Amino acid sequence: MTSSSQSSSSLQNQPGPQLTLRAVTLAIVLAMILAAANTYLGLFAGMTIASAIPAAVVSMAVLKLLGGGGILENNIVQTGASAGSSIASGVIFTLPALVILGFWQNFQYAWVLTIAGLGGILGVLFSVPLRRALIVEQKLPFPEGQAAAEVLKAGENPGQGIRILGTGALGGAFVKLAGGSGLRLIPDTAASAGFFGPYLGFVGTNLSPALLSVGYIVGLNVGVVALVGAMISWNIAIPYYVANLLAQDPQMLSLAAELDAEELAGLIWSKQIRYLGVGAMLVGGVWALISLRHSLLSGVRSGLAAARAGAGQAAPAHTEQDLPMKGVLISMVLFTLPLWALYQTIVGTLDVSLPMTLIMIVTGFLFCSVSAYMAGLVGSSNNPVSGITIATILFSAVVLLILMGPESDIGPVAAIMIGAVVCCAACIAGDNLQDLKCGYLVGATPWRQQVMLAVGAASSALVMGPVLNLLAEAYGIGVPTEELPNPLLAPQATLMASVAEGMFGGQLPWDMIGVGALIGVGIIVVDEWLKAHEFQFRAPVLAVAVGIYLPIELMTPIFLGGLIGWLAERALNQRKVGASSREDCEQWPSRGVSAT
Repeated sequence: MTSSSQSSSSLQNQPGPQLTLRAVTLAIVLAMILAAANTYLGLFAGMTIASAIPAAVVSMAVLKLLGGGGILENNIVQTGASAGSSIASGVIFTLPALVILGFWQNFQYAWVLTIAGLGGILGVLFSVPLRRALIVEQKLPFPEGQAAAEVLKAGENPGQGIRILGTGALGGAFVKLAGGSGLRLIPDTAASAGFFGPYLGFVGTNLSPALLSVGYIVGLNVGVVALVGAMISWNIAIPYYVANLLAQDPQMLSLAAELDAEELAGLIWSKQIRYLGVGAMLVGGVWALISLRHSLLSGVRSGLAAARAGAGQAAPAHTEQDLPMKGVLISMVLFTLPLWALYQTIVGTLDVSLPMTLIMIVTGFLFCSVSAYMAGLVGSSNNPVSGITIATILFSAVVLLILMGPESDIGPVAAIMIGAVVCCAACIAGDNLQDLKCGYLVGATPWRQQVMLAVGAASSALVMGPVLNLLAEAYGIGVPTEELPNPLLAPQATLMASVAEGMFGGQLPWDMIGVGALIGVGIIVVDEWLKAHEFQFRAPVLAVAVGIYLPIELMTPIFLGGLIGWLAERALNQRKVGASSREDCEQWPSRGVSAT
């Protein structure tokens, strides 16, 4: 047995303290701080930062000052603290839409707490059976989970790991310092656009070292298909739209008259082409659940079996102990009831509030599965939760249109309320699986992490209302006013409001969504063909849909990171082959191998 495998075995057989009072307290404090910071960042720039690794670093420093802190205790801290950025994402992507729609004048504390807190806890519960399916059986990479595990391991056993992590961190910090958020020696994004006859061409890349590292971890296959998805949007759909469809859309044509080529490409993508990704995600989400049905059912069955384990049965190893499945199912019902009461308060009739609750449960579990799967492929930072939420709002609005009619003023609000809970749940589900991947690698106990993430989600929800109101008073959100002419843009929430209003006003690009769904079906057919012919290269539909939905500037560095990782692995394998050949030559005489 190698030293690394001995270490792994030791971690799994001799668990140290995990849910200690100091770890839980530190996790709660960090979760609240990170939730507040990410709320501003997300409303301003449309992005939040994954916080597991910063939380792990802070935890190692603080717990060391307090007299210790083993790898499992630090893992609990980063698990609870990472909920802050997830809850912030779930809230800012959706609830500001209620202010933009004029339903709220400010953020109602009780409502924000209920939606964010219970949505986050449901995300934890929905993702319990996913751990076995995605981490143990599917063995998805979960890049941030792997990175956090390496940070924790290096913190407990300094040496070569510290030097490698330090070198990578210094390189990333140097690029970040030189970029647009630092000394501005290099831009954060390099892009170019121009016309080639009637067609509009666009190329671009983000220069973020974080995206390169994501590509390095997820590998070349995912990097290639994600870039292919981006090229479908930016190098096929946008040029085709400009050459053949722009002249038929007077509103878009009037907007395009005052824009340069790069701005025009961005406008067409945001208003039309990105909805191809929404359609592909709808198909991909259903297909992902169908594909994972056996693993998911196996996870539920094994969880129920673990709950029934009696004195005559051997208890599972601590690294395989999830929350008891019976308790999970009962908790789902209990935490759903307050949300049903909230929906009833909004619409005032059981004929609508009960279907809303059922939609929330079904789409919540569906898209928590999708979110967890995508987090495993491309990481939580690039998980297209806003696309998942759009799909939820679209489906919810279709049902609400039937129940309430197209003239309902409360219909868009009801759709946003369903989407908000699902968004919070999906954000937490993806984050939960990242943390559980980290725990899987360091030998943690899953149920302890699941409890800690639920505590972190509830703690983060406590501060969201006051933070949102503070930012709304200081800057404004979404809608310019005479007093606050330059509000925080809240791009995702603005999009959600447009989708909800568009459903009841008939202004959504349904043709784009339909074409995107057909693209998704085509990708599934290609992937099944590759699978049937036993190709190593695969084309997962959700990875392509991510590329279609997100800017090409994000997909290019992920592809480059995957290419760098492939080249590095190839070079390492060649070195191993060379070393093995030399060893064989040296040992031939002792093995009695003839030179002939």
